[in-house]
Amino acid sequence: MELDFGPAVRDFRDELREWLAEHLVGEFAEHRGVGGPTDGAAWEVRLAWDRELAAGNWLGVGWPQEYGGRGLGLLEEIVFEYEYARANAPYRATGNALDLLGPMLLKMGSEAQRKRFLPPILSVEELWGQGFSEPGAGSDLASVRTRAERDDGGASRVRAERDDGGTSFEGASRPIGVERGGEWVVNGQKVWTSFGVHADWLYVLTRTDPDSRRHKGLTMLLVPADQPGVEIRPIRNLAGQDEFAEVFLSDARTDADMVVGEVGQGWRTAMATLGIERGTTLLPQQLTFEREAGALIGLARERGTLADPMLRRRIVDAWISVRIMRTTNLRTIAELTAGRAPGPQATTAKLYASTRHQQLGHLAMELAGPAGQIVGEDYGLDTRQRSFLLSLAETIYGGSSEIQRNIIGEQVLGLPKEPRP
Repeated sequence: MELDFGPAVRDFRDELREWLAEHLVGEFAEHRGVGGPTDGAAWEVRLAWDRELAAGNWLGVGWPQEYGGRGLGLLEEIVFEYEYARANAPYRATGNALDLLGPMLLKMGSEAQRKRFLPPILSVEELWGQGFSEPGAGSDLASVRTRAERDDGGASRVRAERDDGGTSFEGASRPIGVERGGEWVVNGQKVWTSFGVHADWLYVLTRTDPDSRRHKGLTMLLVPADQPGVEIRPIRNLAGQDEFAEVFLSDARTDADMVVGEVGQGWRTAMATLGIERGTTLLPQQLTFEREAGALIGLARERGTLADPMLRRRIVDAWISVRIMRTTNLRTIAELTAGRAPGPQATTAKLYASTRHQQLGHLAMELAGPAGQIVGEDYGLDTRQRSFLLSLAETIYGGSSEIQRNIIGEQVLGLPKEPRP
């Protein structure tokens, strides 16, 4: 698929294409398209690729220059994501910080937080994990129970940067935003933390008002992962990978000034973060689905199944679905670049993409037949098998399909709200 975003960004597009052609070679080229938001494959290669991008100043193209970005506009950001996906480059290992935390800090963080945390994100020196979901608060995020309490006694520990770039509470200079005499003490559990085993820091939604309920009394905190009060345990998924983790917080500490937004207004901060996540164009994802649909047609031709009218109809339906995604994404891009809020199609995009991708995976495995059930040595999965297994979680993470349907029914269609217990 080819898109031309006009002469205003043509030079930027050509520069990016040339850079990708020169640098997406060798081991990086061998891992084209590897990884994903829930796929931890080839982690070290992807991390090295992120550092290659950082050296070329291609991370955070829309972030202000004072924090290490290029200071470009929304259209350049869209062009970057599109051309990046078009080149089928490895999925960025730093996606959590680049796509979610960074924009959240730019929108709601303090100037001290932006200066402290944004440059290490763009230089791939610090990795982040999201501490939102809990065992009893997944799609119903307002049920968060992880507690954070202020300790205004004398700060007995001062977190600082070690010489090796990590963080610790002892034996180092260069303190990080320490407000002596005040810390937050955090207790609770988080789950489904993507790439949590690699995180240096966590941004954690906590309940700071013990008497509050639901959306009130929540606070967003930045918590260092390298401390005795944080235990991170990997969760292995169907594809045999451990990109998810559960996080146990036991008297974990962070400085008083590590609040993003306002104390007690964490719900607003969290919704801003999820708005960034759900408002991000799905063009890269849609390009991946187009490749899979093309491979599906190739597989059907190879197996001689196109003569079957029922299968042919399902294959055509799969192809149409990715074209619908394309049209939906272009509508949303047009609205964003015109400075308008995205229309109803942006609300339905996640639900549609996740459900249709699962159907695409099921059809691909059906066409593969018994061969699709055979894995390589040490549970080695091919691209089709990995995509199918990982797609099963797409209707859960980022807002389950049940919650998405409620949002569409209540907020888009104006239907009565679902009764709540």
